[in-house]
Amino acid sequence: MPSIPRKLLIGLGLASLIMESVVSLPAFAADKVSLFKVVTSKDEIVIGLTDAELAQVEGQNAGGVAKMLVAKGSLSVWQYAVHKSAAGDLEQAPLHKVGLIASDSLRVEPYATTLKVLPIDDSKK
Repeated sequence: MPSIPRKLLIGLGLASLIMESVVSLPAFAADKVSLFKVVTSKDEIVIGLTDAELAQVEGQNAGGVAKMLVAKGSLSVWQYAVHKSAAGDLEQAPLHKVGLIASDSLRVEPYATTLKVLPIDDSKK
């Protein structure tokens, strides 16, 4: 059995490590999504804001989201809902874009979940 030179073995290992990190970069490129529950006089919904959207909010919390809603009068956001993944696991996933109107919203609060939160698909915006 021929022996593989040590430098070649180290080079191949390093090359595979570099390729693995390049391939996994797109997974880290997606913005993390923060969930909030918006309570209205009729019902409540869960919405998701990306890190980029949340960066525009004063305080980057539920109070800031409420202030922004009042200041702008309305916001267009993604509604989130629980669904099953292809593997059968429950996840929080973007359902569709909704418009929030300040006069109908009574409260905005953080929404904690133990489920995986899927990022917003830019192709659907």
